[in-house]
Amino acid sequence: MFTLLFSHLQRPGHVTTQRDAAPAFDGQLRLRCSAVLIALGLLAGGCRPAPTRPNIVLIMTDDQGIGDFGLYGNPVLQTPNLDAMASRSARWGRFYVSPVCAPTRASLMTGRYNYRTRVVDTYIGRAMMEPDETTLAEVLADAGYATGIFGKWHLGDTYPMRAMDQGFEESLVLRGGGIGQPSDPPGGEGRYTNAILSHNGTLVQTAGYCTDVYFDSALDWIERVSPERPFFAYIATNTPHSPYHDVPDSLYRVYAARDLTLDQFPHPEAARLEPGYDTDVLARIYAMVGNIDENIGRLFARLERDGLLENTIVVFLVDNGPESRRYVGAMRGRKTEVFEGGIRSPLFAHWPGHFPARTIEGAVAAHIDLFPTLLDAAGVTPPAGLRLDGRSLLPALEGAPARDDGRTLTIQSHRGDQPARYHQFASMRGRWKLVHNSGFGRERLDTEPAFELYDIEADPYESNNLAAQHPDTLDAMVARYDAWFDDVSATRPDNYAPPRIVVGHPAEPVTVLTRQDWRYPGTHGAGGWAPDALGYWLIDVAETAVYAIDVRFGAAPAAGTLTLRSGDTVFTAPIAAGEAERRLTDLPLAAGPQRFEVVLTSPGLERGPLQVEISR
Repeated sequence: MFTLLFSHLQRPGHVTTQRDAAPAFDGQLRLRCSAVLIALGLLAGGCRPAPTRPNIVLIMTDDQGIGDFGLYGNPVLQTPNLDAMASRSARWGRFYVSPVCAPTRASLMTGRYNYRTRVVDTYIGRAMMEPDETTLAEVLADAGYATGIFGKWHLGDTYPMRAMDQGFEESLVLRGGGIGQPSDPPGGEGRYTNAILSHNGTLVQTAGYCTDVYFDSALDWIERVSPERPFFAYIATNTPHSPYHDVPDSLYRVYAARDLTLDQFPHPEAARLEPGYDTDVLARIYAMVGNIDENIGRLFARLERDGLLENTIVVFLVDNGPESRRYVGAMRGRKTEVFEGGIRSPLFAHWPGHFPARTIEGAVAAHIDLFPTLLDAAGVTPPAGLRLDGRSLLPALEGAPARDDGRTLTIQSHRGDQPARYHQFASMRGRWKLVHNSGFGRERLDTEPAFELYDIEADPYESNNLAAQHPDTLDAMVARYDAWFDDVSATRPDNYAPPRIVVGHPAEPVTVLTRQDWRYPGTHGAGGWAPDALGYWLIDVAETAVYAIDVRFGAAPAAGTLTLRSGDTVFTAPIAAGEAERRLTDLPLAAGPQRFEVVLTSPGLERGPLQVEISR
């Protein structure tokens, strides 16, 4: 029951913390392979022939806000490798993401607004992406790319929604939305160090700090890719996301010893951070960011050493604003909010000889644009009939002026089962930004929306609401939002129905159901993950058969009854006080969609399980 397959990955050190001997990349070493040496087969220094198409490394961190960089004015945090990367890169001035993670990831992978992909929220089954969506990895794989993901997927843990089902031939990922959440494998709860991850569908015990493991594994995988194949490596860290109990100790000691009080940071943003400000949490976050920065340096050093740098596009962005209250470069807002501090991300695009180092101003861009941009740079045509919302940024990245083409970008994400018109959104068109930051945590509006209108060019800190002074502009922006909302909501007839979890398919012999993806009688909020919460899963049984079901529910405080319902199947069993797991065998499940529910009932308590495994 709940057996973990602790195994080593394909190469010694593939998931260990053994660090490369190469120094942090400083942009000065230029170890290029000459055409003469390549022709003679003398691939000195580990260099190899470049494939026709460029390699791509896409890096996205989790909850690293716009203020968590030295180059953006943070006077305490040191990010020398990220700063150096930015100095050599094309940098987009106004680049937007969603205010929370799964919606950003869906848009990044598809080039489409997340509401087209069924990804609505970050849990309760609303972070599962429609399997029929076409991902960047699938298109690149069809074009001959080797594809690998290392870190956080957060678009579905079960077939056919896993990263390995969606175009990634190599997959080393955490389950759910982050370590320390209900999807953690048994024995791996909350472990950033020596985490239990899923490698191509099999749970593996890793060694070392999670961010180091992701980068080590990506670099080792790149080394194994055939020199004739271009590669696409998606490195998506779950840091600096909470919890903060397990951080790189040496870096934590550095920041714990520094003065991190508010008066160290420029005003007025410090005043906005006063509620909930915690210097120990900040030291832990900065340790996580410092570790990311070290790994960025190792990545560039390895690419340089192996002769890959000149033909590799490296892109860096974040998924949303900061989770905790901290420096955001004078911007208003944080994670979950649609003010600038919640949805502004850096975009660094590094490709020597192709992307001039500069800051690109004059047009807004967003996560939906990276799919067409990277395909354009790779010389890969999107599949016929695929509707993309994003537009290629390649001409501007290559040095052409970035001109405002008149499009309106809309970002909307909030808690709940489906979107509510006007709730928690921002629309950007040129200098103008329409905002209704109605609150992250309600499914519907209780009052008429109070729109805010800002001139972001003149007022980047959103301090002067111009809605009353520019009623015509306000009305035009609202009309464009309405047209957008109607359009994305009509992508498919049942557009906001959550995908179902497939059970009993040969591609996944054992399906793990967790509270990450369950539905429950409440609406939203912490109740879904509370110890005494109730819930159910929407499943689709692939084939009528007899199944074994393992239920983990935590120690029962008193004797009670376990009741399982799935379609026409109802099964009950007595539970002893202190019992924490139960294996049910020889249970028939009929093929087709059904509601699957397990409830533990004891005196004065009724609650759902922690996790359920279903196997043939």
